[in-house]
Amino acid sequence: MPVRLPFRPRRDTYPPDLWTKCPGCSEMLFNKQLEKTLRVCPHCGHHFRISAKSRIEQLVDNGSFVERDDDLQPVDPLGFVDLKSYPDRLVAAQLATGLRDAAVWGLATMGGKPVSMCVMDFGFIGGSMGAVVGEKVARAGEAALAERIPLIIVSSSGGARMQEGTYSLMQLVKTMGVVERVRAACVPFISVLTDPTTGGVFASFAVVGDVNIAEPNALIKFAGDRVSAGTIGDELPAGYARAEFWFSHGFVDRIVTRAHLRDEIIALLGFLAAPPVAGVGEPVGGTGSRPRSLLSALTGVLVGENGDSRNGDSRNGGRGGETNGSRGEATRG
Repeated sequence: MPVRLPFRPRRDTYPPDLWTKCPGCSEMLFNKQLEKTLRVCPHCGHHFRISAKSRIEQLVDNGSFVERDDDLQPVDPLGFVDLKSYPDRLVAAQLATGLRDAAVWGLATMGGKPVSMCVMDFGFIGGSMGAVVGEKVARAGEAALAERIPLIIVSSSGGARMQEGTYSLMQLVKTMGVVERVRAACVPFISVLTDPTTGGVFASFAVVGDVNIAEPNALIKFAGDRVSAGTIGDELPAGYARAEFWFSHGFVDRIVTRAHLRDEIIALLGFLAAPPVAGVGEPVGGTGSRPRSLLSALTGVLVGENGDSRNGDSRNGGRGGETNGSRGEATRG
């Protein structure tokens, strides 16, 4: 006759949202403890993906973020339907994330310094860039121009949003147009690449910052492995799509853990500052159409001091007359 114990047997199931399995080391992590480490695995250092709201709270000064254009939301101009209609996908994503689209932008302060910030959320249809995301990135850049404050964009995206077709592809042109205006006005642009940063976002504004910062082991690439291998006609190098590979080849300037990301950006803001607006008929001293590089800011040497900086842009092997040894457009490939 079986013995009946006076207490319940151990359950095989656990309450939802209590534990998370780390994909890096397969350890089971208690969610409350994981939140205390900014959703970074304490065993292997794996950086989990986080929401745009959490990212903003981690980076900006407490209570300083003022969101702009939170009422913008996408429409369905193409009547696109795959396994489900595009409006149904939008509603599902909005209910799951509490956002109207995959990007949030606004004005804030970091270390007391004003910034214009745009943060993408991978949880909203893979962080894909449609018309609204492109518009928010553009407006963040325009606000940085108007206020002459640094522009910070945190990318986390699977690329262009196929449900919006050509409308989505045109956001690459729109966002790059604003970024080039920011650069011409010598306003600093810091780009933060998180896991993942791929597709059209990678191919446009994500890797053209004055300083490109990436989180450890972040997935950064343009296309899938098969497409990339077919394009170059050769095997892809090991780890080519990770932040460490891009760092070793000069496309990423710094790899910074999440716990130190805020301090790193604040330190950079101390070196990168937009010069004052010149008076009527007065040129902006020595900057031409290119901003100061980080190396120039650290050494106190302005770009193009000895002549028109337009003669020393990326066509001559560097940014605004920099030597080939300093970080310029030519080193980005």
